[in-house]
Amino acid sequence: MLSTGTKAPDFTLPDQNGKEHSLSDYRGQKVILYFYPKDNTAGCTKQALAFGELYPRFREKGAVVLGVSKDPVASHKRFEEKYDLPFTLLSDVEKTVIMAYDVWKEKKNYGKVSMGVVRTTYLIDEDGMIIKAFDKVRAADNPAQMLGELG
Repeated sequence: MLSTGTKAPDFTLPDQNGKEHSLSDYRGQKVILYFYPKDNTAGCTKQALAFGELYPRFREKGAVVLGVSKDPVASHKRFEEKYDLPFTLLSDVEKTVIMAYDVWKEKKNYGKVSMGVVRTTYLIDEDGMIIKAFDKVRAADNPAQMLGELG
């Protein structure tokens, strides 16, 4: 996990519509950058729905929400449409951003060890600096936690 007080690595990734987004596009706004394992799974759906429900409040506080997983654009599109998600989902099939943000880790599930995305959320300020970093977050609680971090 990257440390607070460090510059957030810039990136360019396609969204659920295939449009390219760079972190630098959001200078002047706070960014909630959250990494999640997989579209349409129980925990990831809870997290996305809660971010969607709170999204107007994030916008009122001058923040945008960007969700990142290694799922392809088409999967993100189906996920967005199924749940009417109002924020941007970014596809990192090559795992370049996932690796840059140090969220690809060894995980244990029912005694089985595998590599995967550890649910992690970064709060990035208007100048592109990481001001908060949370790993192993609880999916359902994370959106409200991040809203609270905005003050």
